Amino acid sequence: MSATAAQPSPPARSGAATAIGWALTVSFTIVAPILTYGALTDRGWSEFGALLVSGAWPVLDTVIHLIWHRKVDELAIVTLFFLVLTAVVSLVGDHSARTLLVKDSAVTGLFGVLCMVTLFAPRPLMFYFSRRFATDGTPESHAWWNGLWQIEGFRAVMRRMTIVWGVAYLAEAVTRIVLSYALSVDAMVVVNPILIYGTLGLLILWTVRTGKRSRAEGEARAAEAAAAAAGS
Repeated sequence: MSATAAQPSPPARSGAATAIGWALTVSFTIVAPILTYGALTDRGWSEFGALLVSGAWPVLDTVIHLIWHRKVDELAIVTLFFLVLTAVVSLVGDHSARTLLVKDSAVTGLFGVLCMVTLFAPRPLMFYFSRRFATDGTPESHAWWNGLWQIEGFRAVMRRMTIVWGVAYLAEAVTRIVLSYALSVDAMVVVNPILIYGTLGLLILWTVRTGKRSRAEGEARAAEAAAAAAGS
């Protein structure tokens, strides 16, 4: 990220492990919930019950990640917290499928609020979220990422990313709540994960491109500073 000091190079990552991780995430958070909902409703399950059972797949994805890396990081704790919160909220109040969709949207809105709140913490939430995607989970890669925090430009980018993610998820939550009343439940079963993970995908793409651009700017400034020092 932007800085006048040279940045350490990241350790080598396992491309195969990263690809497997993405494949599992897409399967458990998008494909499996849609297929499960369809299979259960075809067998006479209520829409509410089918939605509730379908929501177990993202929980399994998180558990697999924890087992795979054999550690609980800050992002895993936040993820588990929101999964538990979603389950608790879904069982309180009206037990209709449409209400469950609205409650689920409200929980993602809380994620947007959490992003904003962590701006006042020692490190914003996107520092930990970005670390999940910028490293392969090894102690060496985590040490590299944590060391970047000492760079002022890196800190500024992490805070800017957190603001963008927070605003985006607040907007996403409002959009899903409106659509939950405007569309049928069957339509929302398809639209819901697309909105959730489509928003996530776009944010990740923006985050990666912003990170690469900021890193390139930082390296250029470091090179200029080294050249100026050598010429003085």
